[in-house]
Amino acid sequence: MKNIYLYALLIATFGFACQGDKKEKAAKPQKVSIAEIEDGIRKHIAKKTEADSGYFRIKDGEKELNLKLVRVHTEYLSNLGPQRYFACVDLAEIDGNVYDVDFFLEGARDDMLVTQTTVHKLNGKPFYTWKQRPDKTWHRVEVAQASNQLLGVIEGEDAFTFTYEAQLPELSSNAQLWMPLAQTDDFQEVEIVSIDAPVEHQVLKEQQNGNDILYLSLTPAASGKTIKVIYEVKRKEKSSYTSDEDNLERHLQGTELLPVGGRFQDIVDEILVKVPEDNQLMQARAIYDYIIDNVAYKKVGVYGTGDANYACDAKSGNCTEFHSFFISLARTAGIPARFAIGASIPSERNEGGINGYHCWAEFHAEGKWWPVDISEGNKYTPLATYYFGHHPANRIELSRGRDLEMDPGPASGPINFHAYPLLEVDGKKVDVKTTFSFERETSGAES
Repeated sequence: MKNIYLYALLIATFGFACQGDKKEKAAKPQKVSIAEIEDGIRKHIAKKTEADSGYFRIKDGEKELNLKLVRVHTEYLSNLGPQRYFACVDLAEIDGNVYDVDFFLEGARDDMLVTQTTVHKLNGKPFYTWKQRPDKTWHRVEVAQASNQLLGVIEGEDAFTFTYEAQLPELSSNAQLWMPLAQTDDFQEVEIVSIDAPVEHQVLKEQQNGNDILYLSLTPAASGKTIKVIYEVKRKEKSSYTSDEDNLERHLQGTELLPVGGRFQDIVDEILVKVPEDNQLMQARAIYDYIIDNVAYKKVGVYGTGDANYACDAKSGNCTEFHSFFISLARTAGIPARFAIGASIPSERNEGGINGYHCWAEFHAEGKWWPVDISEGNKYTPLATYYFGHHPANRIELSRGRDLEMDPGPASGPINFHAYPLLEVDGKKVDVKTTFSFERETSGAES
């Protein structure tokens, strides 16, 4: 998923003059921690929610929004200067819409007051982004006037260090863990700088799609320890390309979460009623446009499983639903399509956290594979044409394909898709806290 936050760099907006007598300097206030900023924004939302009959109420233009807290974006909480802070949160409307709201706060750690509240996104679509002026201060830019780079696209090439960390929970007994390992291909040159793990590891090969999998056999002694993989990555912008893939038939098959035919055939028949039968490129674009027009980017309900059935019913979801729905419809139309997942590297800053995984798809037509990113095309209408046939340079692919099998494999069965580690304790899946971060090695972000 792509994010347009420049809060970490907003310090330049809030310059502070030196205070007090030169002969006697005042003691510097102790820096407030990220956890304390989170506590401050949560207290603010809780207090307003209690006062407003169970809803956090704010104005968006003339409309009053009745919201419930969904998530605090801890990866974006920031100190902007002495007793000045930034926070952003997701809040859900009673009608199901999800708003991303930016907050600026001031005050001491135990007495923070919100000074500014603005609605940044609706269902993942931003109303504004940030741009740096020559004097190093920042100002808002309406999305309609923003450059491709401010909307998340770095064209040409990008280079960065990518750090993947997974913190193990308390282990009650022996466990097994499978983690994807990024590989070099025609569009990304990947060097694994280090693998830091609490036990010896193996690298398994997943044969169907050629993925590399880091495998660890763990004991309770590994409880709470961290697995860290650091990559150096050089990435090229991706457009249509030829490959030696000669088994296109397997990319036409249906699965439990990527069904083919049935009601998907009915949808395809409706979408393609006026599209030439002999032009699969036009057919794929028609399916792409149908999903952009009919599916909403919302992290509500049972999202994030990559279930085309859910996407078809709910007409909403995250990137996994968008691209699973596309794959089912494309395969139903006789167009080979496949899935890949990794992370999108922020374009508007040069280091920091990454808000989780991002996924995309490719389809085969005219003798080539064509990359698509429908959820991003849905978020940023000006880039809908770009994302049909392109993936920007600022991303890393961690694995490709669905229903991944390897030996040894999980007792729970094939891995649905592989971005985060899969941990099994006594054959049962257990969540692992996973974080991504990066540091750019080029001048990719605007300055």
